[in-house]
Amino acid sequence: MRKPVKRLTAMLLVSGIAFVIAVPALAQSKETPRLQREQYDAVRAKSILELQPFRQTTDAVDADSGLFLRLVSLNPATGAWYLLQTRTEKDGAPKNYHIENPDPTAQTLTFEIAPKPAIVINGPQGTVRCQPWAEDAAALRAARATGQPYAPLCEGTLFLRNKVTGSRTNIEATSEFLRDNIWGGESIVRFVRDSFFRDSQIETSKKLATGGTDQADSGPTPMLARTTPEDRPVISTLLDIGLDGTKPGRMAIGMWYPVTGMSGVFASTFQPRAISDDILKGPGKTNRLDSIEAKATGYMVAFDMGQFDIGYAVGTAHPSLGWSSRPPASVRPRGMPGPDGVKSLAPLVGLGMVNPVIANRAVATFTAGFKRQHGAFKYGDMATFNYGHHYGFIEKGVILSKLQPGLSTLYGLVDGTLVMKTWTEADNALLPQIRFARQNGVPLLETDPATGIGVPGDRVTKWGPGNWSGSAEADLRTLRAGACMARNGQTRYLIYGYFSTATPSAMARTFQAYGCTYAMLLDMNALEHTYLALYVPQGGKVHVAHMVPGMALIEKKVRGGTIIPRFIGFADNRDLFYLTRKESVK
Repeated sequence: MRKPVKRLTAMLLVSGIAFVIAVPALAQSKETPRLQREQYDAVRAKSILELQPFRQTTDAVDADSGLFLRLVSLNPATGAWYLLQTRTEKDGAPKNYHIENPDPTAQTLTFEIAPKPAIVINGPQGTVRCQPWAEDAAALRAARATGQPYAPLCEGTLFLRNKVTGSRTNIEATSEFLRDNIWGGESIVRFVRDSFFRDSQIETSKKLATGGTDQADSGPTPMLARTTPEDRPVISTLLDIGLDGTKPGRMAIGMWYPVTGMSGVFASTFQPRAISDDILKGPGKTNRLDSIEAKATGYMVAFDMGQFDIGYAVGTAHPSLGWSSRPPASVRPRGMPGPDGVKSLAPLVGLGMVNPVIANRAVATFTAGFKRQHGAFKYGDMATFNYGHHYGFIEKGVILSKLQPGLSTLYGLVDGTLVMKTWTEADNALLPQIRFARQNGVPLLETDPATGIGVPGDRVTKWGPGNWSGSAEADLRTLRAGACMARNGQTRYLIYGYFSTATPSAMARTFQAYGCTYAMLLDMNALEHTYLALYVPQGGKVHVAHMVPGMALIEKKVRGGTIIPRFIGFADNRDLFYLTRKESVK
């Protein structure tokens, strides 16, 4: 009975995965993977568990309590998320507990059945045997009663993820109330945004000098501009991040500066009108810059991905799993509560924050992408098939919404590989290895296979078919954020771009000028949607530095003015990316 387990263990080790989830062979039959795949593919209403084709389930009975136990490893390759179910009767309704192994690379989790059921955690500090269902589930009840998003279990080696209400700003709360409760509420939100908030965050900068700032010896390639590095305009900036090589509030356009106190992190400022004509006039097709976006100041922050790991987490509410109202009703199969047959994460729990074990290694967080409401196509060909191409996402190897071909995707594999590309049908073969993924529309830049350089995507100039949002009049200029991948020599960089006001065309040309090989949109229209924070060590404490000062208003404060940072100190309703420093990198 144990041989199938040995074969599974060998396969995982050959794949380079440094952690093993030992699941007794009696837990599943040979038919289980096929049946689970059929559940995943079925066009019908289903549970979030049925959406997990790689899950492994083990049943046991606890002789002391008489409880029927079930532990579901939602994706053994990642070894992070588990669902523990307890029943007083074999076929009774279960009590569900979403459990997280906070650092699968450092500790393994095994569910042992004999001689007595127990969860066994092996980590750097030794072995912990855990029976949280014992004594009338006292440990589980105590963890749930804390009301904390992450409640410690099993001597602090695991966490129970508790359902909480994620934080949101007053603007978000008002917008959601109108959308959910007022007929035509979406139109009201759009009218207010386009009439009163258009270009509300635009930053224009005064030229202070020419040249005169130190150039970094490392970092990404400078922006390809009309002038040489020695002749770059030095402008005033609102960047709320300390930099080496220049005075506060002064940056030369298109140059990179090391972030003070943060090895491997760099910042740059830009104005699209400074981009070289070699970029603005091709290759690739874009609309011409308008006079507003041309002079709008924006910022880039780059991360040396040889020094950092990246992760992704869904929020407490967004992106949700049901239907977006954008695609036509004709693409919705009867009886389907959402494009994947799932309407809710339950019994799984989204938390919108970094787990406490790795939070102390966090160097940055930023908002990940569109809400489900706006994350699908209303116009063009992509609205007419694949259920309207709802943007997909995966957390901790758990498929929460299927990845759709044709959409820009940032994903990471269990071996640490980071990729940004347009998802294809053939890429679905990677699903067993994916640790996280997030899709956001169509590409700003695609990689030219012949040259390896980034060129504007073929929908950059198309409002409806590109799903770029903006105003109902197809005015695409607004506050936007995006991300790209770039390389300087052997070093790969993930670059986050903040555009105080821009069209997709301006974003594409700017990322292209910075040498990006691929670029995608993230979110737009408000500072809470384009939020980025860095966590900078200063004098034994951590300073929260933001892309622009207005983002600081999103944070919570306690008595005395101490900041509790978003995504780190409290749960949020939105999803996020987070970067942590690799433990082997000092």
